[in-house]
Amino acid sequence: MTRETEHHPSRDADDRSVGRASAREAEVLVRASGLTKAYELPAETVVAVNAVDLELRRGEFVSLMGPSGSGKTTLLDLIGCLDSITSGSLSVFGRDVSTAGENQLVRLRRGRIGFVFQDFLLLPELTALENVQLPPVFARSPIGRSEAMGLLRRVGLEARASHLPRELSGGERQRVAIARALATSSSLLLADEPTGNLDSRNSEAVYDTLSRLNEEDGLTIVVATHDERLGSLTGRTVRLVDGSVVPS
Repeated sequence: MTRETEHHPSRDADDRSVGRASAREAEVLVRASGLTKAYELPAETVVAVNAVDLELRRGEFVSLMGPSGSGKTTLLDLIGCLDSITSGSLSVFGRDVSTAGENQLVRLRRGRIGFVFQDFLLLPELTALENVQLPPVFARSPIGRSEAMGLLRRVGLEARASHLPRELSGGERQRVAIARALATSSSLLLADEPTGNLDSRNSEAVYDTLSRLNEEDGLTIVVATHDERLGSLTGRTVRLVDGSVVPS
């Protein structure tokens, strides 16, 4: 007589949980196909992004690498819905960017995408805490002091909440900018040369913060950088030359 296989409900639940986790890990947040951005100048047409095929999946930490003028910033702007595409296709969180209206793109940027820039762009007259609280106000979803403090805690700067930007180091200012980028519940963080104005020690502190947010919170992060050493710390590298993706 054949022995029946034992049924373990808890094991089935675990299997379903693993299946859901795998599906989340495989979820494509950004899909570009033949993505092109060209600028029409009086004497010439400049192709900044040239027929790029790219997928970004939930939970990835990706670096866009290449020399100045290779198209890194333009590609970030397209992914972040800050600029319009010339040709090809681009979907962000399942939304076809080429057919979305401006109001839809604004809601997408404000609610799903966080931005970090090389020059920090903190308001000098506001404290670190107030800078973090500012973006949700524009998104019409203000956050309280405790929530903003929690974001500063996530980047290791709770003790600096009452300090003005001029009272912070460059690395601390950039970490405040990261906390500010997360204040609108962003699940995709786009960082353009976030360590470009920092020394090596502060650069490593910023990358440590980004790595921790990626590993512990599952935050999807795309960083544009020309620093090979820092770029190697991410999970995947996409290399750009003259607006095109080239093999690593």
